[in-house]
Amino acid sequence: MTLPVTMPRVEPRAADTSRIEIRAAVMSIAVGCGLMAIKFVAYFITGSAAIFSDAFESIVNVLASGFAFYSLRLAHRPADREHPYGHGKIEFMSAGFEGGLILIAALVIAVKTLDTLLFHQIQVEDLGLGLALVALAMLVNGAVGLYLIGIGRKHRSMTLEADGKHLLSDAVTSVAALAALLIIKLTGWIYADPIAALLIAVYIASLGVGLLRRSAAGLMDEQDMDDTRLLEGILDAHAGPSGSEPRICSYHKLRHRHAGRYHWVDFHLVIPAEMRIEQGHDIASRIEFEIEQSLGDADATAHVEPCTDTGCAACRPAR
Repeated sequence: MTLPVTMPRVEPRAADTSRIEIRAAVMSIAVGCGLMAIKFVAYFITGSAAIFSDAFESIVNVLASGFAFYSLRLAHRPADREHPYGHGKIEFMSAGFEGGLILIAALVIAVKTLDTLLFHQIQVEDLGLGLALVALAMLVNGAVGLYLIGIGRKHRSMTLEADGKHLLSDAVTSVAALAALLIIKLTGWIYADPIAALLIAVYIASLGVGLLRRSAAGLMDEQDMDDTRLLEGILDAHAGPSGSEPRICSYHKLRHRHAGRYHWVDFHLVIPAEMRIEQGHDIASRIEFEIEQSLGDADATAHVEPCTDTGCAACRPAR
């Protein structure tokens, strides 16, 4: 006889939230494709290494946005028998995928720029049109990036927030490309172009490393210290003889992790040994509920233990 599998209280994200996030991801893909085309037009017109760096990063933007779209669709699926904790960890994989792409882009940009600098003559043409196109791309990237970061933070989506930060970084690289073109236009110093391209490569490489670090931390269930302080504050408030109701003797083995926007928390509560099972269960349920309300989308589980400390001050009222 096969016993039924009891799933944790993992609920799918609200339908309106899902639609908002997926719509934002689709917009990111569409905008990314348009800006990529604009930047490559600017590169072919000017021949600027800095603009090539900016344009090549846009390829990464489009690929990353496409994977973000897939990740969000998968993350919205409810828990099932094969994935009893849901599908939220795909968001950490999405951030790692984007970080890897960024590092590859940085390497390609650096190699091409050094090749041009060492073995070819540097030529930059039609600066006026190139400046206009890159400025347009910078403004659009900045606006869309801020929008995605806002949506990501509001709905606790690491995928959208990472995508928005990548677009903002793209806007920063556009600023570097603009600065290089302006320097060349005003001073004629042609080496501003490859130097800007190399600076862009270093900058986006640092972003890629940061995304890989966050991805690894999430996949390895690294605890968020802000959440730890919040949880300890809630439990400390109920512990000891002066704790607020429902009162506990102490707690230990507090653990928590999250996947996407959803949190899982488990801990042990120590209560007076003479307390009835119903009372202990009621105390645990009330504290679980308080934790779940504080974290938002969360599943808290308490294991109740009898107090064995004969000198426990918190036990005296129950004895």
